[in-house]
Amino acid sequence: MTEFGEVIRDAVQGKAGLDALTGTYLSYVFPVMLLTGTGAGLCFPALMTLAMSNATPQDAGLASGLVNTTAQVGGALGLAVLATVSASRTKALIAQRSPVAVALTDGYHLAFWIAFGLVVAAIAVAATVLRPQRPAAAAPPASVEAMQEATLAGVASAGCAD
Repeated sequence: MTEFGEVIRDAVQGKAGLDALTGTYLSYVFPVMLLTGTGAGLCFPALMTLAMSNATPQDAGLASGLVNTTAQVGGALGLAVLATVSASRTKALIAQRSPVAVALTDGYHLAFWIAFGLVVAAIAVAATVLRPQRPAAAAPPASVEAMQEATLAGVASAGCAD
């Protein structure tokens, strides 16, 4: 489910990178917001489950706090970097005498394409690093004779034998 959510986020970033300058809310913003919510709703619970899967009950609170803190700091840092890139691109285009609306749109497009590339890289890392755990090999079943002998030995050691 996590990879499906990542693919939805990837589609969102690609759509946001293609939006035109003269778009309406229903044609450009609403579909992106709808897909973002769907992708996040599919990704985050699965990622939290994955992150918490090996935590002991004693460490569950700590692990949960670390995961949430990492998500918050990562989101803030990512937003800061993308906003800086967008603002720098916009400023450079305005300096080249581009109309402000065009410069802003191009700056946002650059940030969306960078985010798109990062999501594609995250999907590639997840597909190569995250592998399903193989169940441990079960011990072969004991034979009926071995089970009878173990039972008789237990009974004899308890002093219940004839």
